[in-house]
Amino acid sequence: MSVFVLIHGAWHGAWCWQTVADLLRAEGHQVFTPTLAGLGERSHLLSFDITLETHIADIVDIFTTERLDDVVLCAHSYGGWPTSGALEHIHRRVRALVFLDAHLPQDGQRGYDTSNHPEKIDEALALGQPGTDHPHASEFVSAENSAWVNDLLTKQPVGVALQPIRLTGCREAIKKKLYIRTTKYVSNRFNQCRDDARTTGWQVLETPSMHDMMIDEPKLLANILTTLAVAPLAA
Repeated sequence: MSVFVLIHGAWHGAWCWQTVADLLRAEGHQVFTPTLAGLGERSHLLSFDITLETHIADIVDIFTTERLDDVVLCAHSYGGWPTSGALEHIHRRVRALVFLDAHLPQDGQRGYDTSNHPEKIDEALALGQPGTDHPHASEFVSAENSAWVNDLLTKQPVGVALQPIRLTGCREAIKKKLYIRTTKYVSNRFNQCRDDARTTGWQVLETPSMHDMMIDEPKLLANILTTLAVAPLAA
């Protein structure tokens, strides 16, 4: 049995991992899918008080309260930001790290600096709103899933994009790291993250999927995660 912690991206919530989590649990694995503050079923908590540190604490706290160790930690999209920050505290508890089309921030960067939708951040700030509106789900998920996914998307706390991240190399200290790039989702930003990952020693896997691979191709993603959990370190 392995332990998996799955971190969602912007505008999403734990709901996006439901099928992947069910598949992993059916194989006897333990799975945690925290919803970050202000999103999903916690959207009623949306406020200007939510910062990147808030989401980092969301991840650290589940490791602490559930006493998790030897974890396969997977982050999707924006989830790469708080996951990178959380690893400053929990990296010794992580067996393997997976970034699925996830941001790969560097020390001192802000989410605004690398956002795929900086105009939404600008708009929210100009209107004095604590959250950014989401693009239509058809931008990152298949047509057959876009309607129901779009109904579940919520505003993204704007404050998480304004706080610089502080990193000291704990993310890179994890020996088993995989970056998954979905080639049906056009993004120069995630192409750059893929390239940066490759040059710093990550394994890289490209798959012909849309950005929300966990929704469109949950069986494939679950298989990748379970394979990585037991695979030996790359030579």
